[in-house]
Amino acid sequence: MLSQAKPVPLWLDSPDRPAPCAPLARDAACDLAVVGGGFTGLWTALLAKERDPARDVVLLEAREVGHAATGRNGGFCDASLTHGLGNGIDRFEDELDTLERLGLENLEAIEATVEKHAIECGWERTGTIDVATAPWMVDELRVEYEASLRYGHDVEWLDRDTIQAEVRSPTYRAGLHRRGRTAIVDPARLAWGLKRACLDEGVRIHEDTPVMRLQGGSLHTRTGDLRAQRIALATSAYPALVRRVRPYVLPIYDYVLATEPLTPDQREAIGWGGRQGLGDGGNQFHYYRLTEDDRIVWGGYDAVYHWRNGLRDELDQRPPTHAKLAEHFFATFPQLSEVKFTHKWGGAIDTCSRYSAFWGTAADGRVAYSLGFTGLGVGASRFGAQVMLDLLAGERDTERTRLRLTRTKPLPFPPEPLRSGVVNLTRWSLARADASEGRRNAWLRALDRLGLGFDS
Repeated sequence: MLSQAKPVPLWLDSPDRPAPCAPLARDAACDLAVVGGGFTGLWTALLAKERDPARDVVLLEAREVGHAATGRNGGFCDASLTHGLGNGIDRFEDELDTLERLGLENLEAIEATVEKHAIECGWERTGTIDVATAPWMVDELRVEYEASLRYGHDVEWLDRDTIQAEVRSPTYRAGLHRRGRTAIVDPARLAWGLKRACLDEGVRIHEDTPVMRLQGGSLHTRTGDLRAQRIALATSAYPALVRRVRPYVLPIYDYVLATEPLTPDQREAIGWGGRQGLGDGGNQFHYYRLTEDDRIVWGGYDAVYHWRNGLRDELDQRPPTHAKLAEHFFATFPQLSEVKFTHKWGGAIDTCSRYSAFWGTAADGRVAYSLGFTGLGVGASRFGAQVMLDLLAGERDTERTRLRLTRTKPLPFPPEPLRSGVVNLTRWSLARADASEGRRNAWLRALDRLGLGFDS
């Protein structure tokens, strides 16, 4: 079923892909330089122009806009700024009411931007269903349900019969339908639409322009230097240009499959009329959704770290993980046994130890960064951009910059070889927990006590 799958992301394999902008050709100067052409960088450039249309903004991207994590994810645009309500309760309970409100306002603003700039990106505000596939997951999902009610979320508990009426899988025991707080989207087309909006607003974009180093107020590239009064770094899992930030980010590879478009009979066999985004409740979990042409995008489970923060194009393909994903897909939807996969890919996530983004400044406040989104950056990246712009403007007393979320940092990861040992021990322990009715071993309990309660 994988033999004919293209080794490229579905989203980037599109006739809508725009022509790249020319590389930086010579030394230049600007008011604000943005490094990184993913969601965080695009939002930073666009919002900077919205705040001050006269500001001269230049965006530099090493490859093409949307090439990295932005064009490789599952396309879940979520309102959460804390990587889910549970993680928010564990880490930021004292300000979570504010964070939940700001997150929903951020999602509404993304939708408004999509409408304002006529971005055709398959935006569907369908919400999500968290599914339980084992008895212990049902119990944990009940806890999530009660917490969601306390924070005013529009949620519905789905028992076995009700979840089967929504989406038919023999593995489903219960579900939690969350309405209104998530949209599914074609992430590459959203990025390309934001690129067009930036260009329309006067942002200068240079692709195929990797930044070699940051020195003072200058960004050094292979074809010229860009001098800037302010610099925003949006480099995701790639090595941060501010070296002291590097221990906080771990590049973790995530892998995804996409099926061929389902036939009407195949759609009927699984239901899924509400087109919600889906995810199961394991520590090693799957996420999946329907595309506009009724493919299923199916990802997650394995989370792979490579020695010394390995980041290479060849790591985008991992046959054992893709085969495992296919096996799990057919176990979830045995009625789709004849479906083939057309695309298989992977990419690196900028993981941090608290699972949600962090911020900081350097060079006496002239440089700001936003990193560590840990896979939930499609929506939170816009908020991250706003915080960076606040910090670069010296605005440290806004509602955003007063938050403990934005003022604190996660714990750094240890250096090698301890780093690989910690990651691999944690992955092994998570797999054991999933196989042992959710029971967490001594290692995971120790991480929980330190506020480092990892899942995949």
